[in-house]
Amino acid sequence: MTLDPRVDIGHVHLKVADLDRALGFWRDVLGFDEQARLGDQAAFVSAGGYHHHIGLNTWESQGGSPPPPGTTGLYHVAVRFPDRTTLAQAVRRVLEAGIPLDGASDHGVSEAIYLRDPDGNGVELYRDRPREEWPLTPDGSQVAMFTRPLDLRALLAET
Repeated sequence: MTLDPRVDIGHVHLKVADLDRALGFWRDVLGFDEQARLGDQAAFVSAGGYHHHIGLNTWESQGGSPPPPGTTGLYHVAVRFPDRTTLAQAVRRVLEAGIPLDGASDHGVSEAIYLRDPDGNGVELYRDRPREEWPLTPDGSQVAMFTRPLDLRALLAET
């Protein structure tokens, strides 16, 4: 069985310890627009006026700590940018805010930057290359993704 190709991921909810601190990252650094807020319990942010791409909530986590290493849970949430320039602009804001990067990779199909939000949630900021540039296996039947270091200086030169 194959899903209809129009299916996509609509939004993700993240448990956070402090709503204002989380908004300081998702809204103020990354640039998502705050669409709605429920006191100190939840906020909903998006790009382009959508009701929400990311829900931030303290319903089960107010004042809490990140899960310890070696436990299950969300590995990361990925935020896809429309092009290399907008990705570079976001990465520059992250660096200017003093947020450390966990990594930067070229996957052939995409360029990705990895970091953590203030609650320790993994965040990937990335852009897809056009499909016609994706690497394929020698017989052309499958995508041949790889992981190589991304030239961060070249990316930041886009801004």
